[in-house]
Amino acid sequence: MEKSLIATEKDIKPSRPDFRVLGVFNPAVISFQGKTLMLARVAETPIQKDPISFVVPFYRDGNYDFLHLSRSDAAYDFSDSRVIRGREGSYLTSVSHFAVGESLDGIHFSFDGRSVFPEGVEESFGIEDPRITFLEGHYCITYVAVSPLGINSALMVTDDFVTFKRLGILFPNNKDCVLFPRKIKGSYVAFHRPNAGDFGKLDMWLAKSPDLFSWGHHEALLNARISYGSSARVGAGAVPFLTPKGWIAIYHTADAFNHYHLTAMLMDKDDPSLILAKSARPLLEPSEPFETCGFFPDVAFTCGLIEEEGKIRLYYGACDQRIGMAMITQQELWENLEACS
Repeated sequence: MEKSLIATEKDIKPSRPDFRVLGVFNPAVISFQGKTLMLARVAETPIQKDPISFVVPFYRDGNYDFLHLSRSDAAYDFSDSRVIRGREGSYLTSVSHFAVGESLDGIHFSFDGRSVFPEGVEESFGIEDPRITFLEGHYCITYVAVSPLGINSALMVTDDFVTFKRLGILFPNNKDCVLFPRKIKGSYVAFHRPNAGDFGKLDMWLAKSPDLFSWGHHEALLNARISYGSSARVGAGAVPFLTPKGWIAIYHTADAFNHYHLTAMLMDKDDPSLILAKSARPLLEPSEPFETCGFFPDVAFTCGLIEEEGKIRLYYGACDQRIGMAMITQQELWENLEACS
């Protein structure tokens, strides 16, 4: 497997002169008009100049607004670089949007300034972790919408990656939603992951829909959990692709210490709830300096891949800060899998 660093926060200009970009990561990718098109998550934050208060950004009525929190206020926990937790609610330290990038070779991307910014109250804390599925002639983008109303899985569509139409929330209190690229036995199929409360674990689920909006037949994929190590959570990654042996999904898992890596599974082509094989060992785990050192260390998180002619270009976020790309052959993938008993 060949891995390379292909984009960093230095490749993206902040949307405002008083902001700085913390990271560009967790990109969705798809082939579009002879190029590889990328929607990359960009996290940016105000330049913090006040040692006494922390400036929290959020969207309101299509524009940025700001909240000033005292760093000495015991009501807030500033220990997590991503989230400020308070007694009456939590806040993100940054707001995310999507930058559009293009590449002729799938490695060298240019970002021309096109971006998708949050809209509406459901996205006031930002939009995150897109996945692009080409489905029945349209590019369907599932993503995470974050706000005081919760962390929810939402859907937008585009035909040109210039204009984007929001279609609303698909799964409340949920993330890691990924649409399959075709109907299966007459139904649309999606991965999703409900956020666990006092009961339950963070597992991948399958759901079916006749129209992309009315989702039911929910089923937890308990067999998707890895068996070669400990796992506190699993979640869908890139859009699944179909092979003669069945559907392949490459997804993420993390232990209790938030060390993430990527793993894979093979599912029945007519019933993806049947897991036929899964990784016997990590498919991709952080090992390079750009994967182990950064804003949130030891993280590899995929939202997209390009599969063609027996080779897979797997794109992933590293350390919630930058973008890596791994070249994987299907032979390497098959050798990573073992049949489920």
